[in-house]
Amino acid sequence: MKIGVPKEIKPQETRIGLTPDSVKVLVSEGHNVLIENNGGFEAGFDNDQYIKAGAKIASDASDIFNDSDIIVKVKEPQKTEVDMIKEDQIVYTYLHLAAAKELTKGLIKSKSINIAYETVTDDNGRLPLLAPMSAVAGRMSVQAGAHCLEKNQKGRGILLGGAPGGEPANVLILGGGVVGENAATIATGMKAKVHIVDKSEKRLKQLVQTFGDKIIPELSDKIDLGKLVAEADLVVGGVLIPGAEAPKLVSKEMIKSMKRGSVIVDVAIDQGGCVETSKPTTHGDPTFIVDDVVHYCVANMPGGVPRTSTFALNKVTLPYLVKLANKGYQKALSEDKNFLAGLNIYKGQVTYKAVAEVFGYDYVDPSELV
Repeated sequence: MKIGVPKEIKPQETRIGLTPDSVKVLVSEGHNVLIENNGGFEAGFDNDQYIKAGAKIASDASDIFNDSDIIVKVKEPQKTEVDMIKEDQIVYTYLHLAAAKELTKGLIKSKSINIAYETVTDDNGRLPLLAPMSAVAGRMSVQAGAHCLEKNQKGRGILLGGAPGGEPANVLILGGGVVGENAATIATGMKAKVHIVDKSEKRLKQLVQTFGDKIIPELSDKIDLGKLVAEADLVVGGVLIPGAEAPKLVSKEMIKSMKRGSVIVDVAIDQGGCVETSKPTTHGDPTFIVDDVVHYCVANMPGGVPRTSTFALNKVTLPYLVKLANKGYQKALSEDKNFLAGLNIYKGQVTYKAVAEVFGYDYVDPSELV
């Protein structure tokens, strides 16, 4: 098969779909790989590395889209890319369609085959292709939040871990999944006071086993969330409903109750955000202020550390891509129900229920199509 990797064009997105080592694996399996010129440069991979791995370099994105059976990306296709996607072409990337109406419409119109990293599952119902980027985003969320708390960033002017004679910051983490656990790893390491809210008592017990008395577990149906938000210096939003729009847990009224200069980092912004006042921002202009509260809502946080993120992403996405290329999409998807869960749009039909429901499309069971 011909596998094409365009340069990412979302603002401040410098990850790339394949590393040179991944290219080497695909070429050894008999596939042709096309990399856009300097596509991996910002992540530390130059053209020569890709050529040595067996890839060919394309001068621009149009060559990639015109000449590839499978398009491998990191972030969702942008408008100019959607316009280049061909009928029956396979697009393998993060899509986050539940928060992207126009993208969903464009991919339906293209009649392409769209597999979303973030909805591929494993036998335990986890999301193995989302997990590494959630881990990166979770860790970055506390770094970003700590920076935003500095006075020159319009924050409260406090150090996350405190200092002799000064209290540590109060960190509230919403969601005890991969984002929340990794946020807690950094926040506890910085000696902050950390509350983690989750709806699962079992999950909170697991987190207590991991962190001990360094965290304060909070069961969501037994707390006053508004009070916890008002007391927090930093709120990290890490809730997730797989493939669906994030629930709005923090209301405008709660934001008004927060201390001047406190910080919100809404990691869930890719899926619409879990804070009512959130809106997507970029690494170039990452924050805005509502009611004296600093909001950091960068929609591609792991793009800020593209080399780390690209390696971590390829470790989990490559085995599925090899399967896809070796067997063809019909066999690869039909024999693996967990991989099939990644199929969001198939030749003009919506095959992921949460996406169909949020936009009012008819849902088609993917098992009936492949």
